[in-house]
Formats: sequence, structure tokens, C-alpha cells
Amino acid sequence: MRTLRVVGLHEDGKSIVCEDPARRERFLLPADEKLRAAVRGDVPRLGQIEIETESQMRPREIQARIRAGESVQQVADTAGTTVERVERFAYPVLLERSRTAELAQSAHPVREDGPDVRTLGEIVAYAFGVRGQDYSQSSWDAWRSDDGRWIVALRWTAGRSDNAAHWQFAAGAHGGTVTALDEHAEDLLDPHRTPRTLRAVEPEPLPAPEPEPEQPVDEAQPTLDIDAHPDPAAAKPKPKSKKNHPAVPAWEDVLLGVRSQRG
Repeated sequence: MRTLRVVGLHEDGKSIVCEDPARRERFLLPADEKLRAAVRGDVPRLGQIEIETESQMRPREIQARIRAGESVQQVADTAGTTVERVERFAYPVLLERSRTAELAQSAHPVREDGPDVRTLGEIVAYAFGVRGQDYSQSSWDAWRSDDGRWIVALRWTAGRSDNAAHWQFAAGAHGGTVTALDEHAEDLLDPHRTPRTLRAVEPEPLPAPEPEPEQPVDEAQPTLDIDAHPDPAAAKPKPKSKKNHPAVPAWEDVLLGVRSQRG
């Protein structure tokens, strides 16, 4: 690495003229913010400038994303940079989120008749104890929503399920207030209520088939009235009375000229 000496300011007023004493070669060094930070020994500012150069995401945008609830890893992936570089700007915002989550635990839940005298942290700790859950394994977090309000979240694991409860936190006198935003948050505010669980949905019975339409009866069609108990005497045909009528030859006999003797 060669050592250069400063000759002076370039005529454009934006560059520093440097020279190699041995070879008499001259170089131009931009007199930008990065050079000024290096002269001051401002290492954090140098890191910030490096992120601004390598990534299109500005430090202010990085902090805004962190404040909105994104993790350092998520922002790094989005910005296309390393976690270490994002952490330089995320650190103060993460402290702000952690502090807000801590303050929210001292806030008072809003009930139908007004704020509770107990704090959110006291009620939640008692609810975990009543249900036999380990409160020390839960974690608090906070972030700002799109409308600028603080959202506080509590996450914990029960069995194989991961759970999260959310409240809206409003800072104010005597610790401020919190308002439940979902069912888990409401359940924790009522420790003696059985937590809501998912139930299997029973299949609904199939509807009964519709009866077939009756065939219309043609009233004009004649019908027969049949007696269920017919008269035996009426059922027998009357015998023909035998009278001395001359026998009538059949047509075959007439054609053949033969007369049958009947009777």
C-alpha cells in the first residue's frame, strides 16, 4: 500500500489532489461525506454510508420497518445486506419496542365499567398460574401499527400449539391502558374462563329425498265398481231354456248341402 500526500483542492472544488512522492503520480480523491467521516474517525457514520451505498434501503426506512414489527433478519433479506449492518440502525428501535412492551405490562386493561385496578402483567401472570402454564416461557413484544398506535403481543406455547395475544396500548397517566384485540387476549383477561379450543365439526345429515309427485287421475276415464263380496247367485249365468225351435243349419252345412241333424 502506497502512501500519498495531499497536494490541494482540485479546481472543481469537489476533489482532493493527492500525489505519490516516489513516482510523482497524482490522484483525485472525492471530498464526499465518506471522506469527512473518515477524517473525523466517525466509524458508525462510515458504516451507515456503506449500507446506503450497497443497499437501496435507507437507514430511515430500515428503522421504520423495524418499528413496524419486522425482525432484523427480515429487513436484511429485503435490503439484500447483512444482519450486522442492519443491526447498527435497528438497535435503538429494538430498545424502543422492548421498552414499550415493558410499559404495557404496567397498563390497566379496559373493562366495560372502566379500567381495571390491576395491571395487564398481574392479570396475565395469574391466568397462566390458574391454567398451569409456565409464564416465564412467554415473551412480550411491541410495534407500531400503520395508524401509529402501539400494538403489544404476548407469545407462548401450549402443548404443540403456538399462541399469541394482542392488545392496543395507549400510554397515559397511571401506566396507561390496554384494549384486547383478539380472543386470546380476552381469555387472558378473564383467568377463570375456559380457554377456547377448536372443536370438530359434525357433518350435517343429508336432506331426505323429496317424494315423487303423484300421477294425476283422469276423471273422465270410466271406472268399474267391483263389489268386494259378489252375490254367488248373481255370478252364475242363467241356464238357457230349452224350447222346440227348429234346428238352424250351420253355414258349412248350407255350403256343402249337408244338413245336420241336431237336437
